[in-house]
Amino acid sequence: MNSGNTQILGILLGVFALISVIASVVTVLDKVRAIRHEWRIPENTLLLIAAAGGAPAMLITMLIIRHKTRHGKFMVGLPIILLFQIIVLLWCNFRLGLF
Repeated sequence: MNSGNTQILGILLGVFALISVIASVVTVLDKVRAIRHEWRIPENTLLLIAAAGGAPAMLITMLIIRHKTRHGKFMVGLPIILLFQIIVLLWCNFRLGLF
């Protein structure tokens, strides 16, 4: 792995970490708002954050806090999004040698 790839990998990991934190915080916030019967974060927004790279963190957070665990859209959708993201990462590694 050359210096340019190392820099790209560092940036990708930083972005992934930031999106993961955002995914976890937004999931907990939606749970708190649900308990308080307040305005909720739209499901499409949660799914968009998951698709942007937050699927692993969101799925783990939802399982830990038991939020939306009865919704097929999330309990099936998030693993599918995660699988797609893993395939993309493997492709990047194979084609671009990023890892």
